Amino acid sequence: MALHITRGRLGLAIGALGASALVLAGCATSSTDGGGGDGGDGGSEITVGTTDKITSLDPAGSYDNGSFAVMNQVYPFLLNSVYDTAEVTPDIAESAEFTSPTEYTVKLKSGLKFANGNDLTSSDVKFSFERVVAINDPNGPASLLGNLDSIATPDDTTVVFTLKNGDDQIWPLILSSPAAPIVDEDVFSPDSVTSDDDIVEGKPFAGQYEISSYKVNELISYTPYDGYQGNLGAAENSGVNVTYYADASNLKLAVGNGDIDVAFRSLSATDIDDLSGNDKVKVVEGPGGETRYIVFNFNTQPFGATTAEADAAKAQAVRQAAASLIDREAIATNVYKDTYSPLYSFVPQGLPGATEPLKDLYGDGDGGPSLDKAKATLEAAGVTTPVALSLQYNGDHYGPSSGDEYAAVKAQLEEGGLFTVNLQQTEWVQYAKDRTADVYPAYQLGWFPDYSDADNYLSPFFVTENFLGNHYDNPEVNDMIVASQTETDSAKRLEMLGQIQELVANDLSTLPLLQGKQVAVVGADVSGTTLDASFKFRYAPLTK
Repeated sequence: MALHITRGRLGLAIGALGASALVLAGCATSSTDGGGGDGGDGGSEITVGTTDKITSLDPAGSYDNGSFAVMNQVYPFLLNSVYDTAEVTPDIAESAEFTSPTEYTVKLKSGLKFANGNDLTSSDVKFSFERVVAINDPNGPASLLGNLDSIATPDDTTVVFTLKNGDDQIWPLILSSPAAPIVDEDVFSPDSVTSDDDIVEGKPFAGQYEISSYKVNELISYTPYDGYQGNLGAAENSGVNVTYYADASNLKLAVGNGDIDVAFRSLSATDIDDLSGNDKVKVVEGPGGETRYIVFNFNTQPFGATTAEADAAKAQAVRQAAASLIDREAIATNVYKDTYSPLYSFVPQGLPGATEPLKDLYGDGDGGPSLDKAKATLEAAGVTTPVALSLQYNGDHYGPSSGDEYAAVKAQLEEGGLFTVNLQQTEWVQYAKDRTADVYPAYQLGWFPDYSDADNYLSPFFVTENFLGNHYDNPEVNDMIVASQTETDSAKRLEMLGQIQELVANDLSTLPLLQGKQVAVVGADVSGTTLDASFKFRYAPLTK
């Protein structure tokens, strides 16, 4: 069976940067042409398995990989990236350009329609962006639209975005991000998150696929949408069925039984290692942009602003001491068998502008831990030890090895008696709600980039109104991020990106741990097209 996937929409689901993907030939596939076909009318049906979770099908109500993996299939974008490119080009747009420093004008293709038969016009585009901002859901992507001032629609095919700050170098990338799926204003609510059932019933789809059957976090069936007019071309299969598994062991069992063609997010490092000895498959590595990190809530962490013993200097010392105790190399090797690598900044290595300030500032000065440095930091701030820290993690969304990862973090933090860590786990759907409600003083998150630029690892986290909602606010950082987005001199912009990383490394709103590699286990007879597809992220490999 030759598996054909036309772009990073399913490619995101199958081979998101840093995800572990398993692609097997000739397993569960049904075919109308006796083999892997070359088009939506005669191609094979694909069966996919995942342990990931969907928070919401509404673009305003989610900002996570599991939800975005679905949105990528069914919603159109104004701009998009085709395979093997980092450049965004018009998708359902006919053209898109700055017509003044603060105005970005998009002309839509004519005759666009949603799968329900409704016309897709500039009014739907305006509606799609304005509702994300208006709803401002704590788990949504509204923070990406911070530079949006207003939207005008002179006619049915023209959209004019007016921006607060001119010469925004990021705006075209934003139009292909999780904040930018175009939805049907006759189906979605303008001021609240629309339910999955209402979305599926309303068929407001105009991407490569439409949803034909849906049971949340159990099963989704996709069929190619023949009305798609974007730059990605027609789907090269007759349909896709995605099954959601409770855990990695069930996913691995499904692979072994031949129940699925593709497994992604997440098999454990041990599973990947075991499968590497199977002569029917091969393990292939590609570049990765996933990051894994700890978030500190500036209100509820030890000595946080709303605690009884609030003290900003002591709170910062706690974060900095933790940074000096973490042994990233040990976690990468012992837990993830080097499918991840240590991350000493907020921007992963491989992207222009990435630096490594954490390596110099904390630990032994060369990336390793230092108990003496941590102890001195706490003593200088007058912090009595041991510091009691509640730390939350999630095992279903961030992979089955998260338990081992955070057990290692706990052990490292408790080294020398400086911390006592209360480590707890919560299921993802509840976790996503709790983390923005100040329930967790410190907690695990991971990040898959929205676009291939260092800004995407900075602005969503560290501007004043950031998606973390962890009460971090540094006006100097906020202003410098805004300035970097509109700096047209590339050398100056790279310098500013480095300065931003230095500032946030001192503040430590988040504590970066690991950078992901893309790991795929590929069936021995899988076509080159399929292998390429498994290594294509929506915005192309970061180390292209």
